[in-house]
Amino acid sequence: MSKIANEDELVKKALQIGAVYAKKRAYGAFEQQDPIKLKVEFVYRVLVEDKLIQPLAKDQISDPNMRHKLALWISRQLPPDHPLLSESN
Repeated sequence: MSKIANEDELVKKALQIGAVYAKKRAYGAFEQQDPIKLKVEFVYRVLVEDKLIQPLAKDQISDPNMRHKLALWISRQLPPDHPLLSESN
């Protein structure tokens, strides 16, 4: 699994969009002061629960792998001309 371009920024965007999605689906919300690892896991589990992303194998569940999954998910949701999808950032 190689890191994709702008992965950190894509994860931030995925957390923003995922938080709104989770709230609309009545899963709850995370607090601003919650650690980033908790936010990543929360959004990852919400998306897996709703079958929007394929879950990682049990032995592959880790923060970097969940971040990568979120980055891949959001990269598919954004329009092709979105600035975060360009290689030059």
